[in-house]
Amino acid sequence: MKIVTAAQMTAIEQASEKAGVSTDVLMENAGLAVAQGARGLVGAAGVRFMVLVGPGNNGADGLVAARHLRRWGAEVVCFVVAGRPKIDPKMDLALEYGVRVIDAIGTEPFERMLSRSALVIDALLGTGRARSLEGHVQEAMFCLANVRLAQDPPKLVALDLPTGLNPDTGKVDFSAVSCDFTFALGYPKVGLLNFPGAEHAGELRVLDIGVPPGLKEESEVQLELLDRSWVAGHLPKRPLGSHKGTFGHVLVVAGSRNYVGAAYLASQASVRAGAGLTTLATPECVYPIAAAKSTEPIHLPLPDDDEGRVSAQAAQGLHDRSRRFTNIVAGCGLGVSDGTVKFVEELLFNQESSGLSALPVLVDADGLNNLARIEDWPERRRGPMTLTPHPGEMATLTGLSTPEVQANRVAVAREYASRWNVTLVLKGANTVIAEPDGTVRVASFANPGMASGGTGDVLSGIIGGLMAQGLAPAVAASCGVYLHGEAGRQVVSRLGYAGLAASDLLLEIPVAARRVRDS
Repeated sequence: MKIVTAAQMTAIEQASEKAGVSTDVLMENAGLAVAQGARGLVGAAGVRFMVLVGPGNNGADGLVAARHLRRWGAEVVCFVVAGRPKIDPKMDLALEYGVRVIDAIGTEPFERMLSRSALVIDALLGTGRARSLEGHVQEAMFCLANVRLAQDPPKLVALDLPTGLNPDTGKVDFSAVSCDFTFALGYPKVGLLNFPGAEHAGELRVLDIGVPPGLKEESEVQLELLDRSWVAGHLPKRPLGSHKGTFGHVLVVAGSRNYVGAAYLASQASVRAGAGLTTLATPECVYPIAAAKSTEPIHLPLPDDDEGRVSAQAAQGLHDRSRRFTNIVAGCGLGVSDGTVKFVEELLFNQESSGLSALPVLVDADGLNNLARIEDWPERRRGPMTLTPHPGEMATLTGLSTPEVQANRVAVAREYASRWNVTLVLKGANTVIAEPDGTVRVASFANPGMASGGTGDVLSGIIGGLMAQGLAPAVAASCGVYLHGEAGRQVVSRLGYAGLAASDLLLEIPVAARRVRDS
């Protein structure tokens, strides 16, 4: 599913008109879909609704929704907060169906009427306005904010965009009010997936409004919302006649004396994601602990240094075994030192030692911190590379500040995936997956329960396990991010947001995959 800017949405609507589906038809479809969504939340017959109506097409969509709700027996009041056109067919039809329309915010006790509603539809401003709120619109937002502080406030649904949310950046006006739901029309807008807009928008639902399929203006959009059906269609198949060799052999290079758990989590996640074989290569001092805790992987002890980190000379032994492996996951819990920098350089870029440098590799965590210290690493030749930084690691790799990375996650991920010729997974709430060709996917998982140590190691193992089964790096990364998010959602549904441990995710990985396949 595409994610669009305001300008792209306008171009799609204009192309739809040329293709024979008029703006009026889209508007009617949108209003009906919004009304159906609202009815699904609180019912319709005998239920009180208020629709906040603005001056443009967003307000007209709200009037269509009001008409259908009234047709289904609801009590509907439309407050026209900003002036409507003199010739207004949508208003005329709403009045004809018995919708009560109040033409100015000051004519009746606005807050009292808001508080008596079961659901409020915010249809004030759509994608066409991004400037600061003012006048009656701002006054309406202040009243709405007061009502939302009550013990049992009405549900608030934004029609396409919450008023005061910038459709392209996600910036939110200080007087805007957080919603329970946003019903995006046709396509979600970029600002609904960026923070703080994503949090302000509440639960995002995308409604089909009848845009004709196959429009050039849609196909040219390179930003996509990662959805369940896409993932279900790309997960590896499990043929009945298969065996462990069918599903690849992951080499997980991870761990140090201080970070034993990272090695366990990454290797177990690879197993749970369905890899046929997983070899866990860890420093000698970590090996006894890892082997006692994790029985499924093949264990490969590596020479270590006095600090319990892998030694600079350890890469050669891995190169000698390279024919065994399908792909590599490297970096979780390695630590950072001059020796680990040399090890990572040898592991990833040694062209003289055939094998490993040609294999698909995922680099995470301390692997990234070591990579950042290798001069001119993007120019060094090797096979396909996937990087999975969190915002701080991305800042280290790029020289940007963390706030700069977070301010425009999609643009930053797209730029550096292309510049470095890598698949780039920028982790965090609404993880971004960028391909070298400019295609970007956003996963709409924002789960504070996952904000604990080790969850990133689990993600690396999942992606590595999927890659071993034959998925291309960008597809494996996208599917892995989705399964990781789905597993986290299920754990939180049982345990709540506080106290989730990364190991809680491991058993949920195959369950999440089954749930997605069966959906």
